[in-house]
Amino acid sequence: MIQLTGDLHANYQRFVENIQESGQVWSLQTPDGWVIVDSAEYEDSEVMPFWSEEAYAKQHCVGEWAHFTPAAIPFDEFVEDWLAGMDEDGVLVGPNWNAELDGLEVEPIEILKLLTVEGQAD
Repeated sequence: MIQLTGDLHANYQRFVENIQESGQVWSLQTPDGWVIVDSAEYEDSEVMPFWSEEAYAKQHCVGEWAHFTPAAIPFDEFVEDWLAGMDEDGVLVGPNWNAELDGLEVEPIEILKLLTVEGQAD
């Protein structure tokens, strides 16, 4: 596993490439729901972090997130259901946040467009 770094754009690119190859996306959940945090960039916005590998997600299951566990989401479900729903709800995507929880906050529709265009190019 290649470690996520302080190069947030490289982490984002790795996220896009890896989820297309693996066919799944990872986030953290409990029986009560999924992890979601306040945006560091936008007032009154929330972000849901996602990772391209289980190990990336699992490293965040410590401290206040110790009760969460990594959960896989099939790529098609992420693209067809999650991104559209998050866009409607105004929730941003946090792709491949590193161990310090540094990462980009991306509009779901932007990721949807990127994945749809790249998916058609294959």
